[in-house]
Amino acid sequence: MIKAVHAIFDGKVLHPEEPVDSEPNTHVRIAIEIIEPVKPKVSSFLQTARSLRLEGPADWSARFEDYLYGSKSETDD
Repeated sequence: MIKAVHAIFDGKVLHPEEPVDSEPNTHVRIAIEIIEPVKPKVSSFLQTARSLRLEGPADWSARFEDYLYGSKSETDD
């Protein structure tokens, strides 16, 4: 009988992640396949910002302080 079992190696012993249907002290043959961890895709700040599809005025970057804190009138000086 052949059954694939996922296991974790702690440096000394392989620990199966699920129960193994065998009696204690049963001889088995093990073929080891190293599974590479999935690396998350790294995105830059600009890629993330563009993907958000934010809506705002065309002059947002030039006048962001006016939009955040209110526009400054001539009498505020």
